Amino acid sequence: MTTPDPVAAADAVVAAVDPTLTSPGVRSTDAVLVTGPWLAGVSSLAAALRSRLPEVTFVEADELAVGTAPRAVVFAVSAAAPVTPSDCELLDLAAAHTDGVVGVVTKTDAHHDWREVLATDRDLLAAHRPRYTRLPWVGAAAAPDAGDPAVDQLVDLLRGLLSDPDLLRRNRLRAWESQLDKVITRYRADGDGADRQARVSTLRSQRDDIRRGRRLEKSQRTIALRSQVQQARVQLAYFARNRCASVRGELQEDITGLGRRRFAAFEDGARRRAAEVMAEVDEGVTTHLTAVAADLHLDAVPAPDGPAAVPDLPGPPLRSRRLETRLMMLLGAGFGLGVALAVSRLFTGVAPGLTVAGVLAGAAAGLAVAVWVVGIRGLLHDRGVLDRWVVDLTAALRSAAEEAVATRVVAAEAALTGSLAADEAAESETAAGRIAEIDAELREHAAATVRAAALRDRRLPGLLRARDAVRAALDDDFCGELTDASERNSGKTVGY
Repeated sequence: MTTPDPVAAADAVVAAVDPTLTSPGVRSTDAVLVTGPWLAGVSSLAAALRSRLPEVTFVEADELAVGTAPRAVVFAVSAAAPVTPSDCELLDLAAAHTDGVVGVVTKTDAHHDWREVLATDRDLLAAHRPRYTRLPWVGAAAAPDAGDPAVDQLVDLLRGLLSDPDLLRRNRLRAWESQLDKVITRYRADGDGADRQARVSTLRSQRDDIRRGRRLEKSQRTIALRSQVQQARVQLAYFARNRCASVRGELQEDITGLGRRRFAAFEDGARRRAAEVMAEVDEGVTTHLTAVAADLHLDAVPAPDGPAAVPDLPGPPLRSRRLETRLMMLLGAGFGLGVALAVSRLFTGVAPGLTVAGVLAGAAAGLAVAVWVVGIRGLLHDRGVLDRWVVDLTAALRSAAEEAVATRVVAAEAALTGSLAADEAAESETAAGRIAEIDAELREHAAATVRAAALRDRRLPGLLRARDAVRAALDDDFCGELTDASERNSGKTVGY
């Protein structure tokens, strides 16, 4: 009679539910894995077991090849303290594809309360996973301070476990259960989009950031442009007014020491100074607007075709003053007559014989005074005319400079606004392209999630039935083991 293949028997349980499932993808090995948390005495326990069971291969976690499942697992924990959640997870990882597991509380020679620790470990592991309810436990001292290693109970338990002909089938069923759990979890995660949720959230956050950043940047740049233009208008207008006032003061100061022969040169110099002021204002406007464009990272404002026009005013009215000249001559004659009479009387009082000389001297003095008074009054009059002309010239210059400033600033505002609009359009197009890429990726994730959900709905029922069948087979084996153990041992617990 042919002995049935235990691996094929386990695979048949799954194939009966879903024939498309052929293998759990795990290679079995005859080695026994000895593992446990740090300071549990794993290496000492493995050495003691190799000495007592030389026919069995014992390996530690770093000696087991990746993708292979041990024939059995010896899980060692120290008697110093109960197991922790991380210890439970370590056992889950070690026994994921192996049903034959033995729990060992080590260092029983150093801890007399190891039985209480063992009972606590059993309860904690049973609460962690129902499969560990059936886990057999023993105490051991692999490297005692005195005497030989106390591993007899563990050796007997391992011999019985490894000689069980149904161990391979149960291990295969446990591997099937673990693999089916992983596949079911993966299908559920894919169908729910859990693995894509982080990426989707990141993409949505990036899209919102791009839109919010574009609105904020556009508002900030528009406000900055308006503020810079307003500041430029105020500062440049102040510069133009201040420069015109400065020139007016300088010219008026020059008038106070001006002689009649320099009037023509003064007029030419004043017009030249006015042209220089317009050139300075024009240069200052160009420099300031260029700095504004650089601060806003925009194209430079184009310079005007030519310099600003200098106001053309008629010359000072220094020639048309006939009535004033006649009046001054009359007043000068009066002053001269008075001086002549005073001088002639002076001579007559001093020496009566000098009457004729006194009359001549008085006439000469009166004539000189009359000429001096008429000349001085004419000079002062002409200076007053020049002063008023300078005031008119600088007023016209100020008006022309302010007009030039306002015209240049308005033109610069239009140019900078156009440049800003062009930059905003380019940046908006770039942002729209990035948002389109994000939307396309989001649609891909949504479509992939829909496909994964459809695949989950199609595959999950069969996988769940297959897992339930595997668990039912393992539970049937456990119930049979309990019945046999009850008949053999009359209710005694393994490991005590």
